[in-house]
Amino acid sequence: MKGWLVEEFGGPEVMQWADMPDPEPGPDEVVVDVHASGVNFAETRMRAGTYTGLKRPFVLGLEGAGVVSAIGTDVDNCAIGDKIFFRGRGAHATKITIKAYHAFPLPDGWSYEQGAAAGVGWLTAWHALHIVAPAQPGQKVLIEAVASSVGSAALQIAKAKGCWVVGTASQDAKLEIAKEWGADAVINYKKENVRERVMELTDGKGLDVGCMTIGEETAADLIESMAYEGRIAMYGSTGGRNVTFSLNIGERNIQLLSMSIDSSARYVPETIPSFCSEAIPLFSNGTLKPIIDTVLPVSKVARAHEMIHERNHFGKIILVPDE
Repeated sequence: MKGWLVEEFGGPEVMQWADMPDPEPGPDEVVVDVHASGVNFAETRMRAGTYTGLKRPFVLGLEGAGVVSAIGTDVDNCAIGDKIFFRGRGAHATKITIKAYHAFPLPDGWSYEQGAAAGVGWLTAWHALHIVAPAQPGQKVLIEAVASSVGSAALQIAKAKGCWVVGTASQDAKLEIAKEWGADAVINYKKENVRERVMELTDGKGLDVGCMTIGEETAADLIESMAYEGRIAMYGSTGGRNVTFSLNIGERNIQLLSMSIDSSARYVPETIPSFCSEAIPLFSNGTLKPIIDTVLPVSKVARAHEMIHERNHFGKIILVPDE
């Protein structure tokens, strides 16, 4: 097999399309022949060496879609030949080994590219809005970085739950697309005061649920935009990691709920089963749809990383095998 290997941290030049041994599944694992993989902001940090706790060497990629080619002795949720989408490290490769619980059936009518757009952003957004800070019908939800993989998924999830949704982004073009995908209101946080705009939109009541993914750059405004008993799911830090806040959040009973699906004790027993039983049927009937911005050959992974930093895309950048 081949994959995009990182042996030394650095710029895009450190990524190598390298030969490596074909994987063998453990008892609870699945081997997948990869037909498409999704690109995430976290991978650029992994490659650069700014991602906490990462050991070298490693193969890039966090999600994808393909065909099951081998299964472990304890696997009972899929079989050889099944078309799946998945979440797992090492997806920018011709083959990958994943935990069986991260193998999800590819919905009818979906391409591998669509499947590769669902493994990370959608699971993160589902964990945030279904498990950590459950959004209820009629509630007002703000989604930061609404054009991102997680943000565009959270937008659709919140709308499917019957919520009123406002999305934020730094570019007007992205906000126009967000409105096309169902956002009830949008805010350019580079041009507008988020708190003032939220209060105008909510008649001074504020937000019930906030999805914080930017971090330091926008955290204070989001916190000040929350209604009494409001809840914020915090899962990103693209705008800085050192968030400060006033303890007056206690007077308003605001909950700050930090999360990481990698280490959450609720992720495997709660998030994955509910995602399978509730979200995947909504994929199958067309209520929820992965948003793909660009499809590139896997040899263009460096260009994909450039696009991540340029921040002009809406939804997912996908890599597919070179023809």
